[in-house]
Amino acid sequence: MEIVLAIGIGVLTSSGVWLILRPRTFQVILGLSLLSYAVNLFIYAMGRLKVDAPPIVGTGGVDPALYDDPLPQALVLTAIVISFAMTALLLVVLLASRGITGTDHVDGDDGE
Repeated sequence: MEIVLAIGIGVLTSSGVWLILRPRTFQVILGLSLLSYAVNLFIYAMGRLKVDAPPIVGTGGVDPALYDDPLPQALVLTAIVISFAMTALLLVVLLASRGITGTDHVDGDDGE
């Protein structure tokens, strides 16, 4: 399970970085989205990979290794909302930039 998650995070990260380095703004936005997905998976994996474990530790002398950590789940949920808002803002900036410059290149030049 851990190796599949690590490979998935690596593929998302490398694809996101490759798309961020592309010259068109839509590809940059997709790269940022992929990179945020990779970071979300990484944060979620830091809370231990437990299947069918309750998320809350009760009072008393219980072993915390039997329970799941709720903090990474809350952080990922917050990060999803923030990345959605960031993507929406970047799309608005993309449309405004395309309307002003007439091109969707990052530097504003078609290279011609």
